[in-house]
Amino acid sequence: MKYEELYLAYLIYFNRDRDYFECHEVLEELWLARGSDPLYKGLLQVAVGLFHFRDGNVAGSLKMMRSAAAKLAGYPPDSLGIKLGKLRDELEVYVKRLSDYQEQPFDYYDLTIEISDPELAKAVEQASPLVKANVPLQLKRQRGPKHELRGKDRT
Repeated sequence: MKYEELYLAYLIYFNRDRDYFECHEVLEELWLARGSDPLYKGLLQVAVGLFHFRDGNVAGSLKMMRSAAAKLAGYPPDSLGIKLGKLRDELEVYVKRLSDYQEQPFDYYDLTIEISDPELAKAVEQASPLVKANVPLQLKRQRGPKHELRGKDRT
């Protein structure tokens, strides 16, 4: 199976760089190109959920993680060359812990997407040097140029 370059970039940003903002950027492009496939949307939301929790936004993280878990629930445990079942299990633990966060706070931790397809593992390894890491890593929500006009008088 040939894997999309944007999917490879997503896995590299997710596992190597922990750059969940960039994960969102590259996978959103693929998600739209694939007709808003819920599987890609679920993977995208896992990254967004981690980005929010790392930024201290527990409510935003919980919302994204719950949505991701619901979207990923109907897919086989080995989908897109990854151990999706394992990711779903880890996501369910995260959702439970975030749900109980007020009573039992915990420190942020990353998830890793395990690759099950040797062909995908090789493709990720080959693509990795070509995917430039963002330095510094964007750890906080920032408004980009498309948001500059919001809240301003546009006349």
